Amino acid sequence: MELQRVFELKRGECVALTGAGGKTSLMAALADSWPGPVILTTSTHLSAWQVSVAQKHLILTPDEDLSNLIPESFHTLLVTGPVGQDERLAGLVPRQLEALSRICRAQGIPLLIEADGARQRNLKAPADHEPAVLEWVDRVIVVAGLHGVGQPLDESAVHRPERFAALSGVAMGDLITADALIKVLKNKQGGLKRIPVGAKRTLFLNQAESPELLAEAEQIAEALLDDYQDVLIGSLQQPGANGPIFSVHSPVAGVILAAGGSQRLGRPKQLLDWRGQSFIAKVAQNALAAGLRPLIVVTGAESEAVSDALAGLLVTIVHNPDWQAGQSTSLRAGLRGLPEDCRAALFLMSDQPQVSPDLIRSVVEAFYTRRLPIAAPRIAGRRANPVLFAREAFDALNTIRGDQGGRAVFNQFEVAWVDWDDERSALDVDDEAAYERLKRAYIKNEAEPDDRPSNSDD
Repeated sequence: MELQRVFELKRGECVALTGAGGKTSLMAALADSWPGPVILTTSTHLSAWQVSVAQKHLILTPDEDLSNLIPESFHTLLVTGPVGQDERLAGLVPRQLEALSRICRAQGIPLLIEADGARQRNLKAPADHEPAVLEWVDRVIVVAGLHGVGQPLDESAVHRPERFAALSGVAMGDLITADALIKVLKNKQGGLKRIPVGAKRTLFLNQAESPELLAEAEQIAEALLDDYQDVLIGSLQQPGANGPIFSVHSPVAGVILAAGGSQRLGRPKQLLDWRGQSFIAKVAQNALAAGLRPLIVVTGAESEAVSDALAGLLVTIVHNPDWQAGQSTSLRAGLRGLPEDCRAALFLMSDQPQVSPDLIRSVVEAFYTRRLPIAAPRIAGRRANPVLFAREAFDALNTIRGDQGGRAVFNQFEVAWVDWDDERSALDVDDEAAYERLKRAYIKNEAEPDDRPSNSDD
């Protein structure tokens, strides 16, 4: 995936980059990926050779005013203080940085600020005065170089290794594990240090250049989804066929549509028995086991009974008083129940308790690796459930009316298909014959469907 598609820089956005293992390279690559002018700067220092990150370079003394110094025409402009005796470019003083941010916001120019030093190491832990993140930035991108994982904890791999040791619990000289890096990145004195309240938090795991490091990165990403809105995995130096970003992990919400009146069945199918528990409880358990959060359950008919069946599970009940007007009303009710910053939601049906956590995770993984507006299973060439919709498809979903579901917008977007082999997952329950067919498909002595591959149908 290309950088701009993933990072989604916005006009006038102010972004700080911290951490180690590719900050300057990422800053330069982000600037190159933006179609218009971009300004780059630092609140700390840059090595003199790093002036090459931009086409033009403007040097300011601490007392100079920016008002009339920004050139009229440029693509990438680096603005720094002068070169010091240590042969490093000084950062701008806070007054200049704030003035530069106002100019960028007024002119719709992204501002990228390197706010941390790492002395070319792959990993780091911040000193007391680091990172130099300004409180008005809109986003902080924390960078970590995966080449440091598996290396001895010393000065060759880590900037400020003693602090890294204190945060991670790894002794000096011992190997740095993925768990150790997770501890540092989720610590408020480590990766999360000085990120302003309200600023978006993005983690970029760079250097995922081997199957082993890619597997480590996946483990790290999964562990940090509660701490960062997005965790990106990739390699700036060795991009893949589709670009430098291999996958983008962000929390995916779940929405269970459980509002229907089950007219053809004649009794609430949400409450049918599935191996000793209700359909709705099993669907919710599978969604939670797959890591969907938050999990919204849209109720309508039999709302109280359905809610009671979910007692003790970490779900949010959203009642749809208009459920009789068709499935589209429940779809919209589920969307209204999502957090404002929700990037994607996976929709499940309450009459498919056999849809396993493995299938759910496979659909989510397709979204992570392809980042298309829709991800869905395909069984025997047919579209299946559950279906994931990214935020960019939410407006289209909100236009659906009547007794239609998300399939109504499939022709408007590109879909990441997941081919699934177990046709039993495509079964649903509309009447007694369908209920018996579903039960027969999972005979008593067979392993639970959660323990084997599954499939499902829309």
